[in-house]
Amino acid sequence: MNKFFSVKDVPNIGEIVNEALALKAAPNAHEALGKHKMLGLVFLNPSLRTRMSTQKAALNLGMNVIVMNMDKDGWALETQDGVVMNGTTVEHIREAAAVMGEYCDILGLRSFPKLKDREEDYSEDLFNKFMNFCKVPVVSLESATRHPLQSLTDIITITENWSKPGKPKVVLAWAPHVKALPQAVPNSFSEWMCQAQAEGLIDFTVVHPSGYELAEEFTPGANISNNLTESLADADFVYVKNWSSYKEYGQVYPVSENWMLDNEKLALTNDAKVMHCLPVRRDLELASEILDGPNSLVVKEAGNRVWAAQVVLKRMLEELSK
Repeated sequence: MNKFFSVKDVPNIGEIVNEALALKAAPNAHEALGKHKMLGLVFLNPSLRTRMSTQKAALNLGMNVIVMNMDKDGWALETQDGVVMNGTTVEHIREAAAVMGEYCDILGLRSFPKLKDREEDYSEDLFNKFMNFCKVPVVSLESATRHPLQSLTDIITITENWSKPGKPKVVLAWAPHVKALPQAVPNSFSEWMCQAQAEGLIDFTVVHPSGYELAEEFTPGANISNNLTESLADADFVYVKNWSSYKEYGQVYPVSENWMLDNEKLALTNDAKVMHCLPVRRDLELASEILDGPNSLVVKEAGNRVWAAQVVLKRMLEELSK
């Protein structure tokens, strides 16, 4: 594995999930693999779970870790070519990424979209240039359009918590928020769940108010609905997440109905387990009675971030050792 950006970088979801769960059972079984190897984690935006879990995963594999918070520790980056850098940017991504590649064997990059220009954000220009110029394997720690480590974590968590016959019904449910959020997490979750559905692992539904449709490239084969009550019926897992409009990019439409998941709505499900990527705004996105109740998987889900990161790093280290 030379890059980890989307589900397309994983040949088989079932296999990588089983490998991750094996690492969870024996976290230090491969600590010799990363000896004398350096992981660089580059953050253009804040992080809690991604930073700590990826650091822990690297240490489990025997790696050393450098963390760079570009917004505090680095120079302002220029990403466009052919410009005279006589403004606020100090260093070009061509040199910055190349230098990081000199110091590190694997790099991780986290950046958020600006939510101003859909074409610019969805081009993934920053991530693609970083990957091109650094010349070492790159892990996406979240980008403008995807959060693959979170999505791998989610399918690990679903697999770990499903022991009944047949396939679980997984529902991605839009939730309210006080501001416009990117589509990266729901895009990525949908992309991974659609592939898992294609592999016969789950049945997948996306439910949201009208106007909050995701880009079709992320939802092939998914059941799409605007009716929360109907979608929750017989659900085994409900993944709660807010996102802004894709069509009217970055906009927030008024929604008069109550879309926050609470115990009353949870009663419509098949005693579903409830998931969220965190951070979560209590009693706005998701009711405290659920977060503090027996159906919440959010903390266990966050814990599994380590094994998602570790299986990806392990596969990259194995590729480097060839």
